[in-house]
Amino acid sequence: MKVLLVNGSPHEKGCTYTALKEVADTLGEEGVDSEILWIGKGDVPGCRACGSCKGSLRGCSIDDIVNRTLERIGEFDAVVLGSPVYYAGPSGQICAFSDRLFYASGGCMAGKLGAAVVSCRRGGASAAFDRLNKYFTISGMPVVPSQYWNQVHGNTPEEVIRDEEGMQTMRTLARNMAWMLKCIQAGREAGIRMPEPEPWIRTNFIRD
Repeated sequence: MKVLLVNGSPHEKGCTYTALKEVADTLGEEGVDSEILWIGKGDVPGCRACGSCKGSLRGCSIDDIVNRTLERIGEFDAVVLGSPVYYAGPSGQICAFSDRLFYASGGCMAGKLGAAVVSCRRGGASAAFDRLNKYFTISGMPVVPSQYWNQVHGNTPEEVIRDEEGMQTMRTLARNMAWMLKCIQAGREAGIRMPEPEPWIRTNFIRD
């Protein structure tokens, strides 16, 4: 069992990392491997709606960190998206990364666990948290709960560590994720399979 934790902050070892590290450390205590992926400071282009990922091209037509992640996504049983809060929303980098990662995944995210973690100074955390969770719910991914919305508060990593409730929320999230992963593994060993999906009925709201 292995969890991918995506750090969508421009700061490699900032507040978002501090929250994700608490999740990763607790997962390790529960016997679950993890890896923190930092998107970096460089540009992460948004989706160009070219449709190449739905054709013969494997992955995204923009060959960058998104494709590197897609190549390895089979290694992971769960994905945690972490982001700072900017104007009550996630960072532009994490949104562009996730838009393309999930769209080009070809449905392979289904069945993996998902969770979002956000870091803010004061406000906007619940709106950013809601935005990130939508990637999971549209992709057939069970969302892992905690004791509260997965948010930490502080201007510096040191302040985040002093957010005792926030850090406890991270640990609770990790323990719940480890428990759910172990339950899924036990179910597979017992012969329980994922539900067979129906053919997708695509509609819009235009009427003649």
